[in-house]
Amino acid sequence: MLRNRWLVGMAAAGLLAASGVAQAAGVYFVQPTDGASVSNPVHVIFGLDGMKIAPAGTMTEGTGHHHLLIDGKPLQKGEVIAATDKSLHFGKGQTETDLTLPPGDHTLTLQFGDGAHRLYGPEMSKTITVHVK
Repeated sequence: MLRNRWLVGMAAAGLLAASGVAQAAGVYFVQPTDGASVSNPVHVIFGLDGMKIAPAGTMTEGTGHHHLLIDGKPLQKGEVIAATDKSLHFGKGQTETDLTLPPGDHTLTLQFGDGAHRLYGPEMSKTITVHVK
């Protein structure tokens, strides 16, 4: 009986993996949502699947930290991202922030990079548009 349950469980796990239901690595915005109308300060919450957050300087494979580009496009894999007022680093492992943006439409691009701020590329990025009132 116990062996049969184990076999059923293993078969179900295999079906999930084969179906692609298993989480692929990627970043996403928990908040705000794409197309949202927001007010200042804009509270932004970052999400991550398939990798782990680690502070800048940590060079363990499968880890990194978030970067947020304001009104910018995703950068290529391996690029080192500069810290500017439009390119924010969250090297302490932060997963949320508050932004003050001028009224109007803005793009927010979340990108994940390793401990040396080298980006994992467009496949580890997500861009949304928000309208600031």
